[in-house]
Amino acid sequence: MLRLENVSVTLGAFTLAADLDLARGRRLAVLGASGSGKSTLLNLIAGFLIPDQGQVLIDGVEQTHAPVSALPLSILFQDGNLFPHLSVFDNVALALRTDLSLGEDDRAQVMASLAQVGMDSFADRKPADLSGGQQSRVALARILLRDRPLMLMDEPVAALDPGLRREVLALTKDLAERAGLTLIMVTHDLRDAEALATDLCLLEAGRITLTGALPDLLVNPPDALAPWL
Repeated sequence: MLRLENVSVTLGAFTLAADLDLARGRRLAVLGASGSGKSTLLNLIAGFLIPDQGQVLIDGVEQTHAPVSALPLSILFQDGNLFPHLSVFDNVALALRTDLSLGEDDRAQVMASLAQVGMDSFADRKPADLSGGQQSRVALARILLRDRPLMLMDEPVAALDPGLRREVLALTKDLAERAGLTLIMVTHDLRDAEALATDLCLLEAGRITLTGALPDLLVNPPDALAPWL
């Protein structure tokens, strides 16, 4: 589904260099400390950064220089990126039509997506009226409505308390499995990775130093994971 071939980019004194191959339907957690290059890696995949060398392929198609809007992916940011002046319904409806000129079928799709995340009864509320976990659910509903096969998540639950983190990640895992999504989540918390991911890569100083199926890595953790356990 996603392949990074000999990709590298230099930003000031920092260089990220990565090779990565992620199969369709897998959920990858990118684990690393602050400054390790997690966000840079996500920005490369999302098309916000153009690599100095190498190729980015999505579903077998080279997308290295493709416009961001043309990429078959969606991004879930840490703050959910909800518009405070819009209702929950309208925030989700933006996934279908940015001018919010919706037909009956469109409106039904929006409500169905909200129902998937248990937020259909909050359709008329504003984001300020919601808890952090509820805002995360609304942002997830919008992602699902976009119907893109690849989902990128930038520490999406970092601002939530532990109970809400588990709840949102469990819901994301369930919905991703049902929709057959391929998912990449950057995180600095191995517990978040365990709650969602099938695979793990460890990023240190701009280099991927460890990759593998997460359950296998946790059975007999390598020394590189010791600081995260």
